[in-house]
Amino acid sequence: MARLVKLVVFVALAWLVPVVPTLAQTDTGTTAFDVNGVKVILRRNTANDVITANVYLLGGTQQLSPASQGIEVMLLRASERGTKRYPGEKVRQALVKTGCTIGIAPSEDWTVFGTTCIRATFDSTWNVLANRLMEPTLDSSEVELVRERMLTAVREASSAPDPLLTRLADSLQWIGQPYGFDPSGTESSLQSITLPQVRRYQETQMVASRMLVVVVGNVERARVEDLVRRTLGRLPRGSYSWTAPGASRSTGRALLTRAMPLPTNYLLGYYAGPAATNLDYQALRIACAVLSGRFFTEIRSRRNLSYEVDAPFLERAVSSGGVYVTTVDPRATLKLMRSEIDRLQRELLDRDGLERLVQQFITEYFLRNETNGDQATFLARAQIYQGDFRLASHFVEDLRRVQPEDVRRVANSYMHDFRFVYLGKLDALPRDLLAQF
Repeated sequence: MARLVKLVVFVALAWLVPVVPTLAQTDTGTTAFDVNGVKVILRRNTANDVITANVYLLGGTQQLSPASQGIEVMLLRASERGTKRYPGEKVRQALVKTGCTIGIAPSEDWTVFGTTCIRATFDSTWNVLANRLMEPTLDSSEVELVRERMLTAVREASSAPDPLLTRLADSLQWIGQPYGFDPSGTESSLQSITLPQVRRYQETQMVASRMLVVVVGNVERARVEDLVRRTLGRLPRGSYSWTAPGASRSTGRALLTRAMPLPTNYLLGYYAGPAATNLDYQALRIACAVLSGRFFTEIRSRRNLSYEVDAPFLERAVSSGGVYVTTVDPRATLKLMRSEIDRLQRELLDRDGLERLVQQFITEYFLRNETNGDQATFLARAQIYQGDFRLASHFVEDLRRVQPEDVRRVANSYMHDFRFVYLGKLDALPRDLLAQF
């Protein structure tokens, strides 16, 4: 459903041509500084008293192995059960007093550990957040409780088609490589992780050099520096240095099927994309958006073959693109998908239409950056992927530089050798058509 809502918004906004400012014109002042080895980015925004403070634990799945998938999430969730400064229930009691919560968002390139609070409670909320990273109690009974809850979540996800489809497709695309690991863990890995391993992970991985702190809101630099210095700045520096995963991945066509008694069939296929530092990155993003719109028109609107169809672009340090659909008629749907990919690879887009599409991207970008949390992640992405948060302001320029020739070129360069995962009725799967992708 999320993909469909996003696509409907995309199609609707594609016809708008608003006058929007650049990031530099709306930036109220962003600075970067180092506090005892912790990299900090602060965007001062005095429009209101809301403050987002995120700690990005760099590396994501690169910090994991097949046997340790989920260990970082297990550690962070267990830290909610008590720390040295806030033992037991005092962690949650301290947060209740502030009216704030601390969220955990694992992903392939980093784990976000952060909060959104108000200026009056920023110091106290930050102290709880930092102490959970620095001094979790990691009591054995509490860690076991967290383990069981994580196992329950993994088992539930394995029975739901979309989460299962996505996990299997990532694993197939990145066999034996970090992006193929699940940051939330697998049933096997979560059962095998021991308490000493969790404690060792905390000791070795919670180091200053692995942390990027991004704060967006109405707070002064001196206040942020003082808080970080008295907390995360006391951690060992470590020797971590961010590097993107190697571009090598599983190549060549592949197909993984699983028979499931579903009312519709699920299909997701990925192909290898460029690194975030490659000029093709934004061009492929545009190409995927064009393809999504055409899929929606031909497959969803005109033929009513699918309730949900998409051409996803995975925004990572090393990207992937793909095709996704739920359908009762895989053969007819795949024929249309292949036809639209062929058209994108063969024909040039209308320049006026491409300009409207790019303008839509710009509009959507500013809509996404309305909240402090969204701005924090956008700044973090530029800092991590490109080495400089200021390059976030180039996003608009990079999109506007994409030409019809670029879209056709990247469609030909990357949209091939799909690796598919299929869930549903196996006798409905046209393997001969999949061989054409």
